Amino acid sequence: MTQRSRIAAALALVVVMVVAGCSTSEDEEKQLSPLALKEQVSSIEKSSNGYVVTWAGVLGNANRWHFGENAVALISARDAAGKEVVHMEQPLDAVPPGRSLAFTGEAMSKVKPEHVKIDYRPASWRPVARIPSAFRAFPVSDVVTDKLDAGSYLVTGYISDPFRKAVSSLVVTALLRDDAGTLIGGGTTFVDDVRAEIKRRFVITVPGVKGKVADTDVSVRTWGATAKPYEELVAGGTIPVNVTKPTTKPFAKDRGYPLIGDRRP
Repeated sequence: MTQRSRIAAALALVVVMVVAGCSTSEDEEKQLSPLALKEQVSSIEKSSNGYVVTWAGVLGNANRWHFGENAVALISARDAAGKEVVHMEQPLDAVPPGRSLAFTGEAMSKVKPEHVKIDYRPASWRPVARIPSAFRAFPVSDVVTDKLDAGSYLVTGYISDPFRKAVSSLVVTALLRDDAGTLIGGGTTFVDDVRAEIKRRFVITVPGVKGKVADTDVSVRTWGATAKPYEELVAGGTIPVNVTKPTTKPFAKDRGYPLIGDRRP
């Protein structure tokens, strides 16, 4: 085989490998399940400047080995004549593999809306850099939900960091549900400088709630459209779950274990 033939054969092999790689990537994309809008709720309230439209939704990611990145919620509201009076594109944070993303928001309208619709723009997919269980959930504790004036609730509680690296900013979302478990409202806030050794308090005001609140779900996530902030936390390592010292006094004498075959009482 001449040198020219060898070069031609090598180039052909490279082309085949590139095409095969592209086909594999495209096939993988086709096999992934799209994000699913599992729940949504909205409300319209009169204000001094017009009307306040609030909403809450839950996007589910059924793919256990992929983050959903750069998804965008599309919110539109129409008046009685069918004219669109609110149109908003809300960038969403990265959706962790095999989990859900709760999001909330609000917008103003000069004209009274009659119907609100929530949709979303499909996400791009990013394979996880580590096993899914490495992306531990952020602990939430001491959640209290208090009713304020008509249709408003105050949700407070504490969050902490399960990773060794401190988090510059986390997004905390509270979803309110009635006795049947139906989503009836939600609100979101940011908590900065979250560390493992201390608990950070969050305060969320949820307006426009219609119905009696029976349960509150609080979720915490990293801030950003990509998985990079979460992956950086995981790369820094996690804090052991059992880190508290025992509170009981040690035994005066080690009781040990009976020898094998020893039948003494």
